[in-house]
Amino acid sequence: MLVLSAPNKIVNTTIKLTGSKSINNRLLVLNEVLDLDLHFQNRSTSEDTLLLQNALLSIKDKTSATIDVHHAGTDMRFLTAYLSTKKGEWILTGSERMKERPIGDLVRALRSLGAEITFLEKENFPPLKISGKTLEGGKIEIDGSVSSQFISALLLIAPTFENGLELTLKNDIVSWPYIQMTLDALSEFGLNVSTVLNTIKISKATTKNAKGKSFEVESDWSSASYWFSIVALSKNAEIKLTGLKDSSSQADSVLPQLYKQLGVNTQFKNNELVLSKNEEKISGFEYDFTNCPDIAQTIAVTCFGLGIKAKLTGLKTLKLKESDRIVALKTELEKFGAIVEITDNSIGIKDSGYKTQDSPIESNDLLLETYNDHRMAMSFAPLALRYEQLFIQNSEVVTKSYPLFWEDLKSVGFSVNLQP
Repeated sequence: MLVLSAPNKIVNTTIKLTGSKSINNRLLVLNEVLDLDLHFQNRSTSEDTLLLQNALLSIKDKTSATIDVHHAGTDMRFLTAYLSTKKGEWILTGSERMKERPIGDLVRALRSLGAEITFLEKENFPPLKISGKTLEGGKIEIDGSVSSQFISALLLIAPTFENGLELTLKNDIVSWPYIQMTLDALSEFGLNVSTVLNTIKISKATTKNAKGKSFEVESDWSSASYWFSIVALSKNAEIKLTGLKDSSSQADSVLPQLYKQLGVNTQFKNNELVLSKNEEKISGFEYDFTNCPDIAQTIAVTCFGLGIKAKLTGLKTLKLKESDRIVALKTELEKFGAIVEITDNSIGIKDSGYKTQDSPIESNDLLLETYNDHRMAMSFAPLALRYEQLFIQNSEVVTKSYPLFWEDLKSVGFSVNLQP
């Protein structure tokens, strides 16, 4: 258990954020698909990225292996597609939670391209047995409303298809910026990519003009979200974040726009993003997170801490993450007295139960559960600015995306203590 206490005043400092795991993971797969020998700068240090990197290295000269991705959903999706094209016999598995996260739509799409994949336990769920081989490609359809990672997984291996790929997305499309991020990565390395309405076309790779290229990974906007929340909940703080771009392909780069309503000014200055407190405060917050679901938890907790009523929609993919994030948010916020209403697609915070005051509130030794979910731990951590102490179970889950999170909190004055 971790005991977290906030300082009376946040130490104004610069936080060096490591590379985005979303970008880094796409590049790792493309590095193998296109045989690029890329040299990465500002690599992601997330567990997800390290797991994917090690998995790809471990199978490089093999024709059979069992790969365990633990809780890493992106790794499961990307490796399912990649291993379908790598000659050999592969077993792909993960944690018990991973075995509850459906992957049937991706498997069916790959099968329609000729892939040989078998569900080893439960139909439509990992673990998988994959017999990798050369795929011809062609025209297929996939439901765009389930997971953008399914779509990105297909796009990343498309350059290996003899006939390329023509992929039509059906129904509403969730998390489009993540699909665009994949298309941008493909274009970066010379692939012929076109998008017309809901159809994406990718041609077979013919050149390797990026081989040996050095590539700097942009820092992670998702990780930045917790610092936006800290500044919003502080009395007066200024935090500088490095490695972020003003015109970013990351979906969560919408943070400055959203947090302007929640009391945070942002300014790019000398290659740093400067966050500072302003006195603006709205009475209600409403936003559709279809394109950026990863920051919904952080903003929900920020609204609660500010005493703002909130309605967050576009959240249906949260039920299939490391935890059922909608239910988990409701359960944990209600421990603090919040009145929360949920559906399969939304969270409404009707009353925060918190009224702004100068002195911290006793938390009555409430223990926050993290549900093996890194974002649950980090999204609730800024509430230490409103309570005397927070007690957080399984705090080590932050290694999944932001291993230095607790150390970075210490650097701005938080007290972080592990107890048995």
